[in-house]
Amino acid sequence: MAYNQHMKLKFSKMHGLGNDFVVLDGVRQQVSLSTEQIRALGDRNMGVGFDQMLLVEPAQTPGADFRYRIFNADGSEVEQCGNGARCFVRFVHDQGLTNKSAIVVETKRGIIHPRLEADGLVTVDMGQPRLVPDEIPFVSDTDAPEQLLVLPDGTSLVIGAVSMGNPHAVTVVADTETAPVAVQGPQIENHARFPQRVNAGFMQVLDRHNIRLRVYERGAGETLACGTGACAAVVSGIRRGLLDSPVRVQTRGGDLNIAWAGVGQPVIMTGPAVTVFTGEIEL
Repeated sequence: MAYNQHMKLKFSKMHGLGNDFVVLDGVRQQVSLSTEQIRALGDRNMGVGFDQMLLVEPAQTPGADFRYRIFNADGSEVEQCGNGARCFVRFVHDQGLTNKSAIVVETKRGIIHPRLEADGLVTVDMGQPRLVPDEIPFVSDTDAPEQLLVLPDGTSLVIGAVSMGNPHAVTVVADTETAPVAVQGPQIENHARFPQRVNAGFMQVLDRHNIRLRVYERGAGETLACGTGACAAVVSGIRRGLLDSPVRVQTRGGDLNIAWAGVGQPVIMTGPAVTVFTGEIEL
């Protein structure tokens, strides 16, 4: 792919619970950015700044309305992002790219079906969780809901390993405020048993329908909210017998509602998506 030396790009700055995005319309404008250009755009001091960049492209699969690509601030492309999916739906509506309330979107990891609700919240069918270690990927000879993970510093954690199109390791903590996210997050993220690295979730169970959650994201560090992380935490909690669907997930950026009817069923996530501003930047 040839990269333009200087591109003038229209973008929207959006957030889903404080998880912030730069969203680019690759349907009506040609967008081909190098890793360096993505990093420049993601620089919070010298660019625009984002947790992830979302790129809307024409669908390549028959029956899909759009293709959705996601990049971290370090320029790496990732498979799935739940908060981003909600922003994606708002964006294509607000930009007049579609008038359907339910759309079919192609991602790197398969098809998703997000829906704009009458109250402005967005519901996303996040698909079925993957629980088989090879599919996460996670190095283990069992798909048990509780797995022992020994960190490089010698700490032993009990985790649940779940993929929501991206890998998650969920651990239960007594209090999310005091949980050692900054210390353990990077050790979990880069653990040898997660060959593609992993998002690390720290879940406090308040009752069977309410949790608090902090997520240390792969390639991004701790974010205010992580949609797939919320889904993974609820799946893990239900599998461990700690939670019942639906579950309200309290993140630092706000609340998400997650429903899961069990193995073989999709995870349904509902939450907000907000446009902060739109602009134009030369890269």
